Amino acid sequence: MPMPRWARAITSPFRRMGQATLRAITSVPWGHGGPGNPAEVSASRALTLIPVFASVRLIADNVAALPLQLFRRDGADRQPVSYVPDLFWKPDVQGDLFTWLHKCVLSMALRGNAYGLVTQWDPLGFPTMVEWLNPDDVWVDELDPVKPKYYWKGRFVEAHRIVHIPWVVLPGKVVGLSPVALFAQTIGAGLMVTEYGRSWFTNGGTPPAVLKNSQKTVGPDESEEISNRLASRMRSRKPLVIGSDWDFEALKVSPEESQFIESMRLNASQIAAIYGVPPEKVGGEMGGSLTYSTVEMNSLDLINTTLRPWLVRLEGAFTRLMPGREFVRFNVDAMLRTSVLDRYNAHGMSLAQGWRNKDEVRALENLSPLPPGAGGDVYGPAAAIPASTPPAQEGDS
Repeated sequence: MPMPRWARAITSPFRRMGQATLRAITSVPWGHGGPGNPAEVSASRALTLIPVFASVRLIADNVAALPLQLFRRDGADRQPVSYVPDLFWKPDVQGDLFTWLHKCVLSMALRGNAYGLVTQWDPLGFPTMVEWLNPDDVWVDELDPVKPKYYWKGRFVEAHRIVHIPWVVLPGKVVGLSPVALFAQTIGAGLMVTEYGRSWFTNGGTPPAVLKNSQKTVGPDESEEISNRLASRMRSRKPLVIGSDWDFEALKVSPEESQFIESMRLNASQIAAIYGVPPEKVGGEMGGSLTYSTVEMNSLDLINTTLRPWLVRLEGAFTRLMPGREFVRFNVDAMLRTSVLDRYNAHGMSLAQGWRNKDEVRALENLSPLPPGAGGDVYGPAAAIPASTPPAQEGDS
């Protein structure tokens, strides 16, 4: 991440120049009249490119929509924790877990880093409220990667008050790589193609038709008058009557010939590759002939190929904020939408094999537990078989 303006001013050699004259060049001929530099792309401008917005939205929406679950390690076992930690009940002043997770993923996807400021702690010293900061307002002195120093809007912030979740980090570094800065040429090229296409169609691209007179030479004034009359008739959709000395030919230029669509598809596929999302979901080309016939298989592919690395990073970061043996996991099963028949068949198998009871199945269906004594907490036949039962011998009758 580049050093912000306030940080550069601290060490700027121009502060030691005394009364030396520094002239600002405010009028340069190349500052106007041409496309912007593709290498100069801000996060907000990058979001105006549809493939970037679609890629970031796809990741952030799906991650933020997954339920967070808390577990406690007990030796080799893990036990679900029934209560919801304060950090996930009201994570910031807005108190919305979905928005809180969404902000975190957006910061990572656009700037490669999510910086959170801890604003509240519980009596044991664990964070109960974290406000995500604008990554552009944070600068990290990573000269010593073991003990980095964080600055927010020019003010030093102690490391224990910062929750830092990077995306892709190089060895020896603390700050993650910014995809917007790293791939500014690719994103900028997409923005230029979009702007050029908009100008093409706004300005007409090419004349819609040619009206030629083979009998006489038409002057500029007559040409303009004839053109206006022709345009008026075409707008009113009235029949056009022309003499034998006129030749009318409508011009057709397909978008494929102008290469707008092909260029935009290529750019969308490149951006999809950056974020690891399926290209067809952001306007790019299909990755291959392999297709999935069910919604469940599509969701499973999205989880395995796109979301899993994001989930693992967030789970590790949130687990470090939990006390003792508690750890955090996302419930990815919430994305696997199946038909009612398939879901009920799966419930029947879990009950028959004894690894879930009726109350647990009812909880998955958002139903209340059975009344006491109705057997909701009793496991199925498989759990009732004694583990010490010896296998039957060939000679036994």
